Amino acid sequence: MADTVLYDLVKQSVSIAAQLALQEMKLLLEVDNEVENLQQNFLKVQVMLSKAEQSQMTDQGVKLWYEQLKDAYYMMDDVLDSWKTAKIKSEIQKQEEESAENEADGNASAWKKKVCSFVPSPSSCFSHEIGHKIKKLNKTLEYILNAKEAYGIDLNSQPNVAEPSETTSFADVSKIIGRDEHRKNLLDNLSGMGSQEETNPRVISLVGMSGIGKSTLALLAFNDPDFKDHFPIKRWISVGKSFNKSRIAQAIIQAVDPNFIHNIPTLEAQLCKIRDSIATKRFFIVLDDVWTEEPTMWEPFKIALKFGAQGSRILVTTRNNKVATMMESSSVIILDELSTDECWLIIKKMAFTDDNQEQCRGLEDLGRKLADKCKGLPLAAKTLGSHMCGKRSEAEWEMVLRSSLWDLEDVVKGRILGPLLLSYHELSFEEKQCFLYCAVFPKDHLFDRLELVIHWMAQGYINPKPTVDMEVIAEQYFENLAMRSFFQGFEKDDNDGRIIHCKMHDIVHDFAKSMTKDVCFTIDSEDEAGKDVKRALQLSLVVKRTVVKKKIPKYLSNVKNLRFLKLICRSSQTVQPKLFHNLTCLRTLHLKVESIMKLPNEVERMIHLRYLKLSCFSIKELPETICNFCNLLSLDISECSGLKKLPLGMHKLISLRHLSLSRESIVFPKRIGELICLKTLSDFNIGGKDDKGCKLGELKDLDQLEGTLRIHLLRNVDVGEAENAQLERKKHLRGLELDFGFVPKWEEQEQRMNNDESVLKALKPNPLLESFTIMYYKGPTESINQMMSLAKLKLLDLNCCYNLECLPPLGKLQLLESLFIREAKKLEIVGDEFLGRESKNDIIFPKLKSLIFENLDNWKDWLVVGGTREEEEKDNCLVPMIMPCLHSLSVMGCPKLKSLPDFLRTVPLKELQIHSSTILEKRCKPRK
Repeated sequence: MADTVLYDLVKQSVSIAAQLALQEMKLLLEVDNEVENLQQNFLKVQVMLSKAEQSQMTDQGVKLWYEQLKDAYYMMDDVLDSWKTAKIKSEIQKQEEESAENEADGNASAWKKKVCSFVPSPSSCFSHEIGHKIKKLNKTLEYILNAKEAYGIDLNSQPNVAEPSETTSFADVSKIIGRDEHRKNLLDNLSGMGSQEETNPRVISLVGMSGIGKSTLALLAFNDPDFKDHFPIKRWISVGKSFNKSRIAQAIIQAVDPNFIHNIPTLEAQLCKIRDSIATKRFFIVLDDVWTEEPTMWEPFKIALKFGAQGSRILVTTRNNKVATMMESSSVIILDELSTDECWLIIKKMAFTDDNQEQCRGLEDLGRKLADKCKGLPLAAKTLGSHMCGKRSEAEWEMVLRSSLWDLEDVVKGRILGPLLLSYHELSFEEKQCFLYCAVFPKDHLFDRLELVIHWMAQGYINPKPTVDMEVIAEQYFENLAMRSFFQGFEKDDNDGRIIHCKMHDIVHDFAKSMTKDVCFTIDSEDEAGKDVKRALQLSLVVKRTVVKKKIPKYLSNVKNLRFLKLICRSSQTVQPKLFHNLTCLRTLHLKVESIMKLPNEVERMIHLRYLKLSCFSIKELPETICNFCNLLSLDISECSGLKKLPLGMHKLISLRHLSLSRESIVFPKRIGELICLKTLSDFNIGGKDDKGCKLGELKDLDQLEGTLRIHLLRNVDVGEAENAQLERKKHLRGLELDFGFVPKWEEQEQRMNNDESVLKALKPNPLLESFTIMYYKGPTESINQMMSLAKLKLLDLNCCYNLECLPPLGKLQLLESLFIREAKKLEIVGDEFLGRESKNDIIFPKLKSLIFENLDNWKDWLVVGGTREEEEKDNCLVPMIMPCLHSLSVMGCPKLKSLPDFLRTVPLKELQIHSSTILEKRCKPRK
């Protein structure tokens, strides 16, 4: 009887569940169709926004319509992303349940799961909610689109986006046009040794309006090859409006001693360090963009810097002649506007290659009229030249000349450069978004190319393609913006020439700010009453120590559409959980809060989050709820020095592409190897041998890793795990650090030595590596010889290899540029085996530039036979056969070393440092 009742109950339950499941499937199908239609409308709105953007600058009615459409655009984006997120989470949940089901035992358990699967999931409620939002959005969109006819907006037309411009070698054009006399005057002032009577250091000032080319001319002098050896100490310091004395002092200290990392707490102590460090040394310091006219700000530096050697120079760039007077400049160079002819020359050089000069001559009349609109500013001419690159017909040049943009009030009154506006409007919709996003960063911000690319990806500006990585597309956008002069001051990689860092000119930054004034804010909390930030999409907020209140400003709770938030708290403010209740649209969150101990669980409400950066040294652990960020692309916790472990559910962050960590002691969870999208992994920490932590084999499928990977605690690894890592498959890695880990247990030396040797042989790094470091390795010398297969190496660091008795034949590494040998306690002699010479005519270490030996307690002799050859055609001069490019040699902490080898006499050394090496210091005088 009981069995019959139970059977009927189950039958009825299954029937009801089946009906509900069918209803849910129907609802899901309907919502899927609505979502697909919304996606199509979303793409159409993109086109409309791009088409209407220029019109809204001149028509107030169009501007209001444009803002309504843009608000709707972001709402559509949020709804579409919510639906995508729900589907991803559903798939993750399904996989987790399948994993748990595989572990379940018994038919009863399986039957229970099968029955429960008919019960409607929460997705039905969510589908209803999404459906409701889409209907509401459709009404809003219909209302907005009905008004478009009145403003002449054509839904079917495409925006005017130019084809990618041809590339030209224009990088240095503006440096050499129209400034010959100024350049000669500046170089003469810098190179003159000066008399004993002149003020030391001599101060030279470049004065002129913004965009006139002061920094460009200063940079030209700073990088002049004739000054490479003339000034042993060189430093470029961006000053800006706030003359931060402590930051400037620290920069000067690092110029004198690049390895100095200690934090000197007081300005007085910093100035004393400067005074002592520069004594008898000639220096060249550039103070770029100085604003302050207050003599008391400069006086302490003037006193400290006068101890430098005669002939030292300080170059100042400023917009104000009073600044030059305040700094007691011995020479003031005034930069005036360029002539129309000079502006035309810049435009011509940038717009045309040498092969197109015939076309150039046919467009000269129009070109000179355009040059006249540059108002004599090199930046304007450079930007306009970039804009005209690729335009070859007279009609195209005429169209630019007659553009209505020149007549805009902001352009006529000089608040915006016309060429900037022209170039901006030729960008694609995505490129415009990427450029305008930069406005949230402060002036003179040093952009990291990769970090900027990640920011753009996080905001959804990069439309992914099936066969092309998002990073590749974003970098194409970056290159186009750089080519069009939206960025400047490039620092490039010596190996591949790619831009690493760059800046944005003040005028360009002001332009970006003006274009985003309603949605992008950088404010202090004291400005609360004066800012209307309800429409804000990007907000950078600094809460200063002077604020008495202990809470984050209340108006943050009203900014409901915020997509970027950088919150800096320089006091004891706490982050209240309710802060995150309304910030549900965030794509990027950077918290820099000194006192925060942990993140509240409420952060899980930020389902759209793509980029999370925490700069919180007090935080000890991350909540498990952070693992629900299934859209997260980048997690940066490199500034969380107190963090002890990663959450157990990290494997659920299936979209994660970039993970930056703080240190080697963070405990990694299991299943980290499931994050197969990872491209950046700064550190990988191996768990203990008790099988409770993460194993090295987790690296097996992470074949997309790029950049540099640091692997820690390899002492916990056996040969099998080392083979499982399959490092040879990591073809995109360019740097690898193997840290075996320090263990002060001398009784385990033999066992440790054998294991380290076996593990190193089994790891088999990819032969394309350019940088390789081994730390705390206790295996024998012979096992390190496998590094000879890493023929692409440019940097090698052998650090704390305690059983290293002789150096491997490293001279065989033909591309090696930097070599560091540290803490090799058993090393006593460095002989010819170090050179790896196979023939007497071989050039050994042909590209080595920097060589450091450090803390080799028992090193006695550096014995090298030969090293030079005489050639009659070179007037019997000694030609170095060993290390012919060596510029810097450092010997530190080698108390028993008796002498340096003779071949060094013929090497073009520019820097020789000998410290804590008693015998050698007595016999050698370091070269200056």
